[in-house]
Amino acid sequence: MPQRTLHSTALASRVAHLLVWRPYLWEVQVAEAATGGGARSGVDQTAVRRTNLARVLEEVRRGEVVSRADIAGRTTLTKATVSSLASELLDRGLIRETGLRRDGAVGRPGRSLELDGGGITALGLEINSQYLAARGTDLAGRVIVERRLSFDAMRSHPETTLDRLAGLAREAVTELSGTGSSFLAGIAVAVPGLVDAETGCVRYAPNLEWRSVPIAEALRARLGSDAPIVVDNEANLSALAELHAMSQPAADLVYLTGEVGVGAGLITGGRLLRGSGGFSGEIGHIPVDLDGQPCGCGQRGCLETKIGLPAVLRTAAPDLVDREADPQDQAHALRQRAEDGAPEAVAGFDEVGRWLGIGVSVLVNLLNPDVVVLGGYLGTVAPYLVPAAMRELRPRAVAGDAAVCRITASTYGFSAAVRGASSIVIEEIFRDPLRIPAAEKLTG
Repeated sequence: MPQRTLHSTALASRVAHLLVWRPYLWEVQVAEAATGGGARSGVDQTAVRRTNLARVLEEVRRGEVVSRADIAGRTTLTKATVSSLASELLDRGLIRETGLRRDGAVGRPGRSLELDGGGITALGLEINSQYLAARGTDLAGRVIVERRLSFDAMRSHPETTLDRLAGLAREAVTELSGTGSSFLAGIAVAVPGLVDAETGCVRYAPNLEWRSVPIAEALRARLGSDAPIVVDNEANLSALAELHAMSQPAADLVYLTGEVGVGAGLITGGRLLRGSGGFSGEIGHIPVDLDGQPCGCGQRGCLETKIGLPAVLRTAAPDLVDREADPQDQAHALRQRAEDGAPEAVAGFDEVGRWLGIGVSVLVNLLNPDVVVLGGYLGTVAPYLVPAAMRELRPRAVAGDAAVCRITASTYGFSAAVRGASSIVIEEIFRDPLRIPAAEKLTG
């Protein structure tokens, strides 16, 4: 059976824009495109059709069972247009019909619509310094496979790491296929480093000591799959995951990773801020103590050397420093020390919290965020860091208390990046349902 595929380059180029779909073309444009004439007419017709399909799919996605009449009333599309669009979404396996319902009009009751997509899946992968992770979901967000593998990527050659990641991906794809899902819409990979999202190449990952590693190309060769593969920075993907988790998304949000490395995913004005080359967010490599410890990037006294996981272990639990352990286990051990009131841990967290406040003050004065979300170990021990961080932040905020933001723990903890990875594939489908071929093309 031939696979339905997304266009890899197009998907990669959209990563920066995957946040919240918004209707920006109205049905009247269908008529304008149809009567505009010339070569432009066909292009406009396709654009309007894509947008209106996305509008209908988004209405169904809201989580309540709706009818075609409901959608027509909410979108100002005619019932005939909604019916045609719904039929196309049904053909693509994105929605399904449920029981009959009457909408108050005389005549036969209509069928309600709900999100389907059980045959359409997305795979998120993560490379971290001490583990690899995979998470596969279907279009409706149902988790089909979730795995985490302890692995020391810091001491492994990139080829070895990619071999292990490909093995994990193959296992996940097999499990996704075992559910009867026949279409893998795409694979997204989260990496702790500077990533060229257009090419899927890691330009520089200081803690892994990787330079110019073509992850997308290498995985494609190992997996032998025609599913598109995109790669992005772990902090960016974590920020997207946390943004979608909020009941009231913040227009300006910063996500701080809290593992061996410290990076920042920046949401400003409701969109991911990537910078001109896609390399923004390296807050961990801002020097804060010129006489401090050497950093993996080659500088001294970077923020990462003060609040990264190795730093807090040295400060709050030095007996755990030399133990090889999963960062999640180390984070729980640190929290237990604090809960037990261990003097060294309490003093250590106060010191790390102070440096965290210094780092957050840089973000506050530059970006003025609504909220800073603490990920990784920072989120696990947030109650023991935030008081000291806020004490340090307040006098450093140039605009005073009006600029001081909330500092809160991550919703997803250590799984935020891999969740964000799988979600960008799903969001791309909601943005452009035409990327999923109709059933007759799949079997033709």
